[in-house]
Amino acid sequence: MAMETGISEERIWTAALVVIGDEILSGRTQDKNVAQLASWLNVQGIRLTEVRVVADRTAAIVEAVNTLRARNDYLFTTGGIGPTHDDITVDAIAAAFDVAVVHHPDALAGLEQYYATRGGLTEARARMARVPEGAGLIENRVSGAPGIRLANVFIMAGVPHITAGMLDSLTGTLEGGRPVVSKSIGGWIAESEVADLLRDAERSHLGVSIGSYPFFRDGRVGANFVVRSPSEEQVDACLADLTRSLEDSGREVIAGGI
Repeated sequence: MAMETGISEERIWTAALVVIGDEILSGRTQDKNVAQLASWLNVQGIRLTEVRVVADRTAAIVEAVNTLRARNDYLFTTGGIGPTHDDITVDAIAAAFDVAVVHHPDALAGLEQYYATRGGLTEARARMARVPEGAGLIENRVSGAPGIRLANVFIMAGVPHITAGMLDSLTGTLEGGRPVVSKSIGGWIAESEVADLLRDAERSHLGVSIGSYPFFRDGRVGANFVVRSPSEEQVDACLADLTRSLEDSGREVIAGGI
C-alpha cells in the first residue's frame, strides 16, 4: 500500500468586511474599522482577505454580503444598525438570507435596562433590537444595542469604539482562530492624549493588538487598554512597556483596569 509523503499545509481561515454607509463613500466620515478589524483578526490567527465599501442601498448590501460570505469563513459588516429609518443593514441581511426580521427578546430586555435612566425605550430605540430571524446576539458593553450573528456573518456597529467592544466579546471564540490571552490596564486617562503611545507600543510588539475603551464616569474621563496576543509572554512584555510609557508621561496606571 502506497504511503502519502510530504507535509500538509495548515488551513488558512479567512474573513471579509463590508463597510456600509453613504457617509464613508462621500468622505464625510473616515473609516477606522478596517484597520481595527484587521489587527483583531491577525491576533485570532484569521486573515482579512478583502474589504468592500457599499452605500446604504439594500441591493448593494445583499450582493456584497452573499458574495463575500460564500467565499470566506467569516464575514463582518459595520454600519447601518442604528435607530433611524436609513439604518437598513438588518433588513438587507435578512433579505440576503431570505428570512424575516423579528425583535430579539434579549436585545429588547437589554435596551430597556440601558435606557431606563436615559429617557426610556422609544419606538426608534427599539429598532436596535431587530434581527434577522434565527440570529444570535453579540454582547455590547459600551452601549445598549448588541451586535448580531447569523451563520458566519457578524453584524456590527459603525462607531469604532462600539465595534471594539463587540470584537472584545468575540475574542478567542471563532473556530480556526488561536487561543488568545488578554490582559488589561486602565486609568483616568484621555484616550486621545495617549494615542501615539498606544500605537508605538503595538508596533513594537509583533503579534499583539491593543484595544482602547474610553469611558466617562463620575464626571471624569478614563480609559481601559486591553492587550491581546496568543503569547502570554508577549502580552506581559507589551503591558510592561505600555505601563512604563504611561507612567513616564505622568499618568497613574491601574493594573487590571478600572
